[in-house]
Amino acid sequence: MANRGGCVTVAAEEMDELRRRNIELSREVAEMKTEMIKLWQRTVVAEEAEEQLCSQLAELEVESLEQARDYHDRMLFLMDQISRLSSSSVVSSS
Repeated sequence: MANRGGCVTVAAEEMDELRRRNIELSREVAEMKTEMIKLWQRTVVAEEAEEQLCSQLAELEVESLEQARDYHDRMLFLMDQISRLSSSSVVSSS
């Protein structure tokens, strides 16, 4: 009978240890879940920021292209003006 009582005691101790371990693991899972939610929220914020930056970059690319075209047109205009002035200078000198 002592053995049976000993087995019951060991089993009860094991059950207590398993319960403690289960509680500990449940806490860890809850902490991990909380951390995952925080990471997910940060990911959402980062994705929104990325979308906004991409949109701003696209706008800047369009603006820079327009400026480059304006600059090119202005250069062509000035080159034409210089060419005309040079031509009229040559004609006036003759």
